[in-house]
Amino acid sequence: MGGELRNTLKVQRAIRDLTQAELAAKAGVTRKSVNAIETGRMVPSVLLALKLARALEVPIDTIFMLDGIGAPANRT
Repeated sequence: MGGELRNTLKVQRAIRDLTQAELAAKAGVTRKSVNAIETGRMVPSVLLALKLARALEVPIDTIFMLDGIGAPANRT
């Protein structure tokens, strides 16, 4: 098992019409961290990923997924 971590953070943030700074404030992180994750320069810790998911009010696998594993299953 392998793969690279992909994310839809920028898309999820845009859907909610949030700036990087606004999302960072909601998640309790820096804007630079949000930018680094969005651009793939940083892989977030589990704690940071959970904070971002909570701030966006989505399941963590809506934002983060492994390459080759696919999108999250539809939830009912």
